[in-house]
Amino acid sequence: MNQNGLSTARLAHLHDVLAHYVDRGDVPGVVTLLSRRGETHVDVIGTTAFGVSDPLRRDTIFRISSMTKPITAVATLLLVEDGTLRLDDPVDGLLPELANRTVLKRLDGPIDDTVPARRAITLRDLLTFRMGFGQMMGAPDAYPIMQAASVQQLGMGPPSPTTMPAPAEWMRRLGALPLMHQPGETWMYNTAADVLGVLIARAAGQPLETFLRERIFTPLGMDDTGFHVPATARDRFVPSYWAEGDSGALTLYDAADHTSQWSQPPAFPSGAGGLVSTIDDYGAFGQLLLHKGHYGSTR
Repeated sequence: MNQNGLSTARLAHLHDVLAHYVDRGDVPGVVTLLSRRGETHVDVIGTTAFGVSDPLRRDTIFRISSMTKPITAVATLLLVEDGTLRLDDPVDGLLPELANRTVLKRLDGPIDDTVPARRAITLRDLLTFRMGFGQMMGAPDAYPIMQAASVQQLGMGPPSPTTMPAPAEWMRRLGALPLMHQPGETWMYNTAADVLGVLIARAAGQPLETFLRERIFTPLGMDDTGFHVPATARDRFVPSYWAEGDSGALTLYDAADHTSQWSQPPAFPSGAGGLVSTIDDYGAFGQLLLHKGHYGSTR
């Protein structure tokens, strides 16, 4: 173990474990980053895709999916720090689509069988995923409300930038459906982060990506992080895969060429799962959190 506490033996063991998954064909490649006490260790294993020999690189660009959510949360808290937003204020002043909510009597009941919400949705509800609406890990038609949310393309599955409507229309569709639970009562995944993305843009008076770039990405040097991959960087972009049903077999979900859903700026920049990034970009964001808002000489 060196003086900074990173064990050479344990790093080697971690490499062997991850290389085993690559060699077995579970994933085409892996990039890992560990940082402690000012020392950063990056390990790159495997290839950019199945069936190719192109090696993965340290600056490879990935879809970071739900690792978008912490960035959205920090952006929200920047507006709280600025005094633009307050944690326990209702959000319907900026998001009138969420005013006067109704709530399902039963999660599995008809979407018109509702009661009035007992209170308004607050910013704290959004940050803690307790707004009363969200994604459930099950078949999209398991309940009428899930089926309705899927039909309205509200982002109830894996990130899919080309299928979601622009923010105003997305909010209109969300506001047309009842909540699944009373505000503040039940944790539900995902949707609140997308709502936060819309809220940030409206509160800041600028597009979500512009706010993120000015307040987070540029100060941290996160030059490869954004909601799409420009053509000039596409040679560093990799395809993504998903597991098929019970077999678990990996099939292509999104290509890395001009047909990728991330090849153009999306109509809806998803604060829940829309970003792409590199290991070093996200490492910089991690350092910001680790050092409580400081990164080098930047705060």
